[in-house]
Amino acid sequence: MTDSDALNDAAPEAACAADAPAAAAAPFASVVVIGLGLIGASLAATLAAKMPGVRVFGVDTDAATCATAVERGWCAEAAGPDDAAFRAFIEGDCELVVIATPVAAVDDYLGRLRDWGYAGLVTDTISTKGHILAAAEEMLLAPARYVPGHPMAGSEQNGIAGARADLFEGANWILCPDERTAPEDFQRMHELITGLDARVVSLRREEHDSAIAIVSHVPHMVASSLMQLASAHADDSRSLMRLAAGGFKDSTRIAAGSPKLWCGIAFDNAAALRDGLAEMAAIIGSFARALEEGDRDTFTRLLAEAAEARRALPAAWVPSTEKLLEVRIPMVNRTGVVAEVCTIASSVGCNIQSIDIDHISEGNAVLSLILTDEGDIGQLSLQLINAGFSVSFSPLMPKEYAHVD
Repeated sequence: MTDSDALNDAAPEAACAADAPAAAAAPFASVVVIGLGLIGASLAATLAAKMPGVRVFGVDTDAATCATAVERGWCAEAAGPDDAAFRAFIEGDCELVVIATPVAAVDDYLGRLRDWGYAGLVTDTISTKGHILAAAEEMLLAPARYVPGHPMAGSEQNGIAGARADLFEGANWILCPDERTAPEDFQRMHELITGLDARVVSLRREEHDSAIAIVSHVPHMVASSLMQLASAHADDSRSLMRLAAGGFKDSTRIAAGSPKLWCGIAFDNAAALRDGLAEMAAIIGSFARALEEGDRDTFTRLLAEAAEARRALPAAWVPSTEKLLEVRIPMVNRTGVVAEVCTIASSVGCNIQSIDIDHISEGNAVLSLILTDEGDIGQLSLQLINAGFSVSFSPLMPKEYAHVD
């Protein structure tokens, strides 16, 4: 089994199209992608398509996977973890290391980075953060330069065979900065991710695993349970399964994912997943009790609450380029400003299209954010002021902001 990522999607290949848009500016010149599974290989493919000037070195335990990544032009080089070329790249000009492996492989690679003297920027794509946060703190030479990441892109397929260069388009990509994260490090990570046409969502590190349990891990177990239920009632002719089309197939698609991979994810996030499943069981029990008691009012209320919540989910992201807003926040001897501001922005639904840091003098700078027309700007202003920030807002026309065009 190759070093592959958790939660991750696949489909027909997608390398660079002849009519692809102009390449995005690259915040990094050289990147190591460790783990060429679905997410890692898709990241390499996306970098090749959208930021062709970036030199990508791929690492995987499977030699055939490495060869495929090079053959497709996704990696300039690719090698196994024990290959001297991997160490040479890390000790050379490597600017970013992306860990896209299962949790079980994390300690080995963090140890190699430490032993090879790497003190640069590190991120990851792992869907659970409990272990890697502790391991990075203990093992990395510069733990403050680890910025946890998690692209919310995935499906039932795994491995490089399903990797594609458009996997992250429109996807949410979680970043978890903290009070030690340097503004410049977060800025470069933000530029990288938005340059891949994904959207950055900031989340507090301590909230990541519980949040992902609810929106990803519990739904996977529910989908698997639905398939168990249907399979248990299917007769020898499988007629029931022939009826399982449309909505049922859509609801259970993710149940086809790798059992070994998802078992690992589940046990890596056992506490949060267990709590989520218990809560899910209680909700299903509410429906069952209403049926048993003949309580139509309660049953209707439960359905109505769910319907209202579903309709309130945001539609596809299509921000208006006519309604951009610049937010400027002075940073004077204030640590953790980026983590605080970006988390507040995400919590009120505001999307940061671009982030910049204007250095005015030594120790003084202004954090400049370009926001799309999403979210509650009033709540953003109120929460920033309540958090002790001085804030100014000003409209920004598209012609003033070249990245939007």
